[in-house]
Amino acid sequence: MTGIAPYTAGMARGLSEAYDVQVVTAHPHYPAWKVSEGHGGWRRSGLEDGVALERLKHLVPSQPTGISRILSEATFAARALAPGVKRPDAVVVVSPALLPVASALALGRRWRVPVGVVVQDLYGKAFGELGLLGGRLDRPVQALESNLLRRADGVVAIHQRMADAIVRDLGIAADDVTVIPNWAHVQAPDGDRQRRRRELGWDDGRFVVTHAGNMGAKQGLDHLVTAAKRASDIGAPVRFVMIGSGGARAALEQSARGVSTIEFMDQLPGDQFMATLAASDALLLHERPGMKEMCVPSKLTTYFAAGRPVIAATDGGSAGAFEVGASGAGVVAEPGAPEALLAALDRLRLEDLDRLGAYGFEYARNQLSEQVALDRYRAWVEALLSSGNRCPTTPAVSEP
Repeated sequence: MTGIAPYTAGMARGLSEAYDVQVVTAHPHYPAWKVSEGHGGWRRSGLEDGVALERLKHLVPSQPTGISRILSEATFAARALAPGVKRPDAVVVVSPALLPVASALALGRRWRVPVGVVVQDLYGKAFGELGLLGGRLDRPVQALESNLLRRADGVVAIHQRMADAIVRDLGIAADDVTVIPNWAHVQAPDGDRQRRRRELGWDDGRFVVTHAGNMGAKQGLDHLVTAAKRASDIGAPVRFVMIGSGGARAALEQSARGVSTIEFMDQLPGDQFMATLAASDALLLHERPGMKEMCVPSKLTTYFAAGRPVIAATDGGSAGAFEVGASGAGVVAEPGAPEALLAALDRLRLEDLDRLGAYGFEYARNQLSEQVALDRYRAWVEALLSSGNRCPTTPAVSEP
């Protein structure tokens, strides 16, 4: 329901319009890091939206630290070596995770078919920018990522800045990298915005800033809690709302206990979720200091579709800052600096919020089209099939 999963699912559905698609994946468990109710078992076959699924059991750690998360990926990568699908004509693998890319390449060799990699996050950049394992594995992980991507028959990056980093730092030929942005599900929020605010108790005159999505290491949300405490101390009429879950949520709730300017909500059903975003005064992208090249925040596509302005606490050179600037939909603040976030909030409150939100919505509709993205994925797979001299009948999609 969050992160890159909607795009992987959308890509599989989009490819199924032209090909027979088989998906090899895990049981749903993110961002709660617990297998969802109704799922589980060593292997489960199914059909969703006309797409064949093979769900494989793998290690799901309750505390996804560096080592446990690597072990989690390794167990899925091992299971994916026996995917339980018929021989395809091409294999598409989504990264992260990184280790299943090795499994996909091994399957490609076994079946003698081309392999394409869709890069949603740069794994090596994550180790460096998040300081995982004290930096001890930064170079080996980047070397592994480079080796795997160079062996692929084609690579997709979801932003031009990510593509530039792949070419510059991983040694991939520019001609082998295709940019296909994640898309926005652009539907104007319906319903009564003010009624939704009353339902949520947001009709007390406070300025509502909502952060939606995963609460983990790369979001750096401890700085947001500090900003909320500062806002409470000075009596600022603001309410920070955090929707979702993740490995850091429990610690964040503990740190925010007794702070009147912040509240937490569980993930909401789709219609309520969009109505809640639309009822906010502003939507928050918050990234840990140093985050610059590892990822393109997927939440921005949803934020733009909600038609509300964005506050981006992120590095000025990041893809997130670029998207907010290109859309004209909000303001950028220095990450990891609570006072800078509150100052950006003060600046934003002086703007025409509906106008900025409309800019984001139009940017999503014009620049982040789902149909355009899926057309590009189908063309990319066609190129993979041509490179491997295969018949375009059964590409498989593998994603942990």
